Amino acid sequence: MLWIEKYRPRTFDEICGQPEVVRHLRRFAAEGTVPHLLLVGQHGTGKSAAVECLARGLYGDAWEQNTSIFCTGDLFLQGKQYLEADERFSHLYRKDAGLITNFKHIVKEYASLRPLDAEFKLMVFDDASSLPFEAQQALRRIMERYSATCRFLYTTTQQSSIIPAISSRCLPLFFAPISADDIRAHLASIISREHGPRREVPSDDCDLIIQASRGDLRKAVVYLQLFAETGETSLAEVSQPETTAIASSAFTALQARDLEKAQRLVGVLMLEYGLSGREIVAELRTVARREYNDERITLALADTDYVLGHAGNEYLQLDALLARIIAEVFL
Repeated sequence: MLWIEKYRPRTFDEICGQPEVVRHLRRFAAEGTVPHLLLVGQHGTGKSAAVECLARGLYGDAWEQNTSIFCTGDLFLQGKQYLEADERFSHLYRKDAGLITNFKHIVKEYASLRPLDAEFKLMVFDDASSLPFEAQQALRRIMERYSATCRFLYTTTQQSSIIPAISSRCLPLFFAPISADDIRAHLASIISREHGPRREVPSDDCDLIIQASRGDLRKAVVYLQLFAETGETSLAEVSQPETTAIASSAFTALQARDLEKAQRLVGVLMLEYGLSGREIVAELRTVARREYNDERITLALADTDYVLGHAGNEYLQLDALLARIIAEVFL
């Protein structure tokens, strides 16, 4: 069994590294009142797990009956094939209708179902940045119609991908990258439960896992299981995706003072690879640490990461970052 599922949080106390978010969600569960929510943060910071913990806190054993989860990333990537294969939607799917029409029809059907022994049910849209504009417009109208019996929750890595008509109706909750100390403690807890309290991950290997995960707790647990089962520490190779190569090319363009090309490459990371602004900053930081080691770049990246963590516009802040690096470092 994968450890990311075995040690997935079931209660608020098990959520790692998000005390402010947990405080809000715990209060919502205790009071039984939940607003529409927009949960924003990079992958592996606990957004989906937090939604499940909220549902359990609200409904107890009936949480699955009162929670409808739509994996919009898979739905709009696979299209009608996804709807045909998923038994939850196959009886509602209309072969003669388009994907957006089917999506609207299915969401309406689920929203119209009465909650089980509760005042409202949860409608959860995971990876909401994958929702096309037309689908989001339809959701806005559905939210207005069914807000008395449904609460709509959106999880996303890119807040700017959600249209204002939806985001303005939601309370935003921001999930920060998990700190190195929190990841280290969580990994130690897993190893202790798997192999006994005397078993530890060597410090150097643990540091490598933490660095490779970049604040993504799910990725860190996957790397830990890989290390525990194989005894190999080839994580440096495992954790070097195509996105790092693109970030390196962006820095090459900056060094050549080609701002337009650098902006285009960053746009590829955001639009084609689905990275959030802070994830792009993390990729740039990895390249800068390895190839440039310039404190001016470090400060520029840190400033941008801070602003993005406080809901700054991603496109604007990333463009400003690239222009700043050219002006201060490569001009």
